[in-house]
Amino acid sequence: MLHRPGRELENLMPEYLERLLFDDIPYLKIAQKEHDEFAEILKSKNVEVLYLEDLVVESLSEKEVLNSFVEEFLYEAGIKEEFNIIALKEYFLSLDKKEMVLQMMAGVRKSEITNFEKVHLAEYLESDYPFLIDPMPNLYFTRDPFACVGDKVTIHRMNTHTRNRETLFAKYIFNYHPKYEKIAHLYERQEEFSIEGGDILVLNDKVLAVGISQRTDPNAIEKFALNLFKTETTFEKIIAIDIPKQRTFMHLDTVFTMVDYDKFVIHPNIEHTMKSFVLEKKDKNSLKITPQIGTLKEILESNLKVNGIKLIKCGGDSVVDAAREQWNDGSNTLCIAPGEVIVYSRNYVTNDILDKEGIKLNIISSSELSRGRGGPRCMSMPFVREKI
Repeated sequence: MLHRPGRELENLMPEYLERLLFDDIPYLKIAQKEHDEFAEILKSKNVEVLYLEDLVVESLSEKEVLNSFVEEFLYEAGIKEEFNIIALKEYFLSLDKKEMVLQMMAGVRKSEITNFEKVHLAEYLESDYPFLIDPMPNLYFTRDPFACVGDKVTIHRMNTHTRNRETLFAKYIFNYHPKYEKIAHLYERQEEFSIEGGDILVLNDKVLAVGISQRTDPNAIEKFALNLFKTETTFEKIIAIDIPKQRTFMHLDTVFTMVDYDKFVIHPNIEHTMKSFVLEKKDKNSLKITPQIGTLKEILESNLKVNGIKLIKCGGDSVVDAAREQWNDGSNTLCIAPGEVIVYSRNYVTNDILDKEGIKLNIISSSELSRGRGGPRCMSMPFVREKI
């Protein structure tokens, strides 16, 4: 599942980038061209490409569901006054369903709604703020709001309010879409603790890795593990890997992704001794938690039962190249088959190293997509993968 970047990127402003978790403003026309290139590579590999906005629209076939969706969206957007709720609900429902969803994603400028009333002090204090409803510029990183784990799904409580609104789309897809409404949920968006999809990596049919990160709380990992092990599943253990709690590390998949059965690309800063914990089922209502201290290579070989695992460093042995290419998600590859990945063109040092390691590269343009601080894996959410 992908989301083609839309008008939400054109609602980014320098003054409010931090509020919306962005560092720069991509040029939409080129970002869309790059994203289309990404989608075409997937299609050329016989991958069925789904789009987030289409799945949401297909989930809103019942009038009652549609009304509930709009009301819930407005509540989470912070629209509290009854008059304004009615005005915005009428506005959204006057649109074609797909245009409505795209408008929700883009945000609503004050200039687009003429009959909105200021009632509360906060509304007067924000009189210079140009939006009634904030845009959702992070949506093209479809990896994070939910995750498919085997034949089940986790719908996430995101770490920030800005991104937590995105998971409303997942809620309606997995509750009302005719194709996906019966999929079992392992986590729900109303949970207390945050977990995000970029921290969840399926390593094989028995082992998951989950990052304890800036955006994924250890309590959420434990709740997810308990829920998973209560179901019929092939997964036997979760490796919870403790990574630095800072934006440059953000999620586990920004510093560590799988490119083959026995090969991983990593940020050099995580190849040293690390703290991890193996979570396994103890009984129906509890977990066995085993601390593991060792290098990432040792931890992976021990839990995957694979000898000779190769860790390929983003940027190679150059501190400068590693820092630059890590900033542009050189470690965030999308593996589409064993030994075959999609990567950003700008990370040419890492790409050359991967090529020399025998990894088949599908290279996409990346001048604008990379400005959102996410790579090909971040921009994709696999629903179903073939057993190989």
